[in-house]
Amino acid sequence: MIQLDRAEAERLVNTYSDLILRLSYTYLKNTQDAEDICQTVFLKLLTSGQVFDSPAHEKAWIIRATANACKDTMRNAFRQRTVALEAVAEAPAPAAPENDVLEAVMALPENYREAVYLYYYEGYSVREIAGLLGRSESAVTAHLSRGRQKLRMTLGGNEYEQSV
Repeated sequence: MIQLDRAEAERLVNTYSDLILRLSYTYLKNTQDAEDICQTVFLKLLTSGQVFDSPAHEKAWIIRATANACKDTMRNAFRQRTVALEAVAEAPAPAAPENDVLEAVMALPENYREAVYLYYYEGYSVREIAGLLGRSESAVTAHLSRGRQKLRMTLGGNEYEQSV
C-alpha cells in the first residue's frame, strides 16, 4: 500500500507540479510562496482521499485547490503586514524569463489575470473557467475582454493578438 501511495504521489507531482507552480506564481508573484502552495495542494490531495471521475476532473480540482490556497495566503494577516525580502534587499531577485506578454499578463488585476491565464495558457473554455472559479460565464467573458483591452494598451495595439 505504501508503494502504491508513493507511485501515485510521484505521478501527481510529475503531472501537475509545473501547473500548480505557474498558477500559484500568477497569484503570488513569488517563487517561494508558489512552492509552498504546491506542497500544500499535494498534501491536501494525497490526504483527502478524493476520487476523480476523469483526468479532467482531477486537473480541475487541482486548479481550484491551487487558486483557493493562493487566495487564503493572500488574505493571511501576516502577509498583509509584512514586506517581502526582495523589496528591502540589495541583491536583485533572479531574473524571470524575458517575455513581454507574460509580464503584461502578470501585471493585470487578479480577476483578469486568472481568466487570461486559464484561457490562453491552460486552454480552458469560458464555461470551464466559470466552473473552476465559481463565476458566471458572462463575468469570465467580461474579465477576458477587459484583460485583452488592458493587454492591448500595455503592449501597443495588435502585437498581443499575434503573439497569443
